[in-house]
Amino acid sequence: MEPTVFPNQWGTQYTPGTDSGADAAQAVPSQARIGTVVWGLVILALATLIIISKLGVVALNGTYVLIGLMLGAGAALVIGGLLSARSKNSARSGNKPAGTAGIK
Repeated sequence: MEPTVFPNQWGTQYTPGTDSGADAAQAVPSQARIGTVVWGLVILALATLIIISKLGVVALNGTYVLIGLMLGAGAALVIGGLLSARSKNSARSGNKPAGTAGIK
């Protein structure tokens, strides 16, 4: 029985049960995921707002802050996902992104 081989996102293959290190050596580092960046920004914004409210600079309503953060994070995730899908589709089809006509 032959081992099952799984392709990964970098075009290399991984065979379960092997630990030769060949797959790791061929792996290309990927870009930061949109979700990671968005949730990191949400945490930074929340921490900043907590510090500002504790300093007494501004009085904040927690409900409104939470609603605003969730709306902003949701919009950023949807827009980032759409842009990511668009760039992957244009890369697969060999097309250049919009607005890059004539650029070599």
